[in-house]
Amino acid sequence: MRGFKFNGYKEGKYGVAIIYSEVPAVTSAVFTKNRVKAYPVILCQNLLKKKDRFRAIVVNSGNANCYTNNGMEDAIKMQEIVSSLLNINKDDVLVASTGVIGRKMPMDIIEDRIKKAYSKLKEGNSLEDTAKAIMTTDTFPKFIEKKVGEVKIIGIAKGAGMIHPNMATMLAFILTDVAIEKKDLDKLLKECVDKTFNRISVDGDTSTNDSVFVMANGLSDVKYKDIKEKFDRAFLEVLNHLAKMIVKDGEGATKVMEVIVKGAKSKEDGTKACKAVINSLLVKTALFGGDPNWGRILAAVGYSGADFNPEVVDIALESNGKSVYLVKDGKVLADEGSEELKKAEEIMKNDEVKIIIDLKIGEFEDKAYGCDLSYEYVRINSEYTT
Repeated sequence: MRGFKFNGYKEGKYGVAIIYSEVPAVTSAVFTKNRVKAYPVILCQNLLKKKDRFRAIVVNSGNANCYTNNGMEDAIKMQEIVSSLLNINKDDVLVASTGVIGRKMPMDIIEDRIKKAYSKLKEGNSLEDTAKAIMTTDTFPKFIEKKVGEVKIIGIAKGAGMIHPNMATMLAFILTDVAIEKKDLDKLLKECVDKTFNRISVDGDTSTNDSVFVMANGLSDVKYKDIKEKFDRAFLEVLNHLAKMIVKDGEGATKVMEVIVKGAKSKEDGTKACKAVINSLLVKTALFGGDPNWGRILAAVGYSGADFNPEVVDIALESNGKSVYLVKDGKVLADEGSEELKKAEEIMKNDEVKIIIDLKIGEFEDKAYGCDLSYEYVRINSEYTT
């Protein structure tokens, strides 16, 4: 991609990735809504209030730099090291961290990883090594590249646990060489994050570090307004692809569910219902066990706050070209011994299952993605700091 360099280095638990733009890049970001925020989040929020363009992002894995002594000094130290290596202003460097909360940053190790990541950066670009450097409990690196004519969009992300709507312990970095104004980039990012990263959940925990950054350096000389429709669609596809990869890689996950709510009275009601289902521990464990327990689905919609009449609702399952109604017009079809129940049980064995709920009281629709909750999730998180 024109004018961007990116690479990373990881050894053992700790890794660092560096993203660098050869020219000041218009930058936009969104951050966690958790009231407990990691120091890199606080630092970046303050920097983005003061200026619109940045040159680099440094990201470390292995430590969240959150709720620790001297955490802000450590985040600034990361800025200083990178700015010195790249010969740029310190405040042109943004910082992100991911890992264990409440443990002091091992700055000797982080400085070593920064210098090794910089050495790799000088050798060339690697999407895979950049993505691998920021992994924690992830089982595979997450990245994607798309083209819109002469314009490129690159997406890199990490995330597997503490994933919940309003983002989570996930980081995402989007790079593009389109020429775009800050207000347009802010608007596009907010809208697309709401449709993607804010529509996924692994375990219902919202982290302290989640951040999504976009850098646009304009070096394609293609103006955003000239390709707006195509660029918007491609940008959304990049974020949606990364979001679905995070859910698929949910800690201990064996299955993915897509929940679609139709016929909602309002957009807000559709969102509430979707999120309630993907976050329900009972639905998630039923998915893991292959149990088409429509009662758990209906109960989740019932406590979601969405307006609907349970006596007219439809609930269906779909996967691999097969579908079945569990409930139709408020009447249970997947009763014990029924053909519908047998078909539902077969569908629930698949790795990806779509749950379709029609509330039948409006014209609004929304969707969200989640995963099952397995024994492995408990093992991973019971041993996380030991």
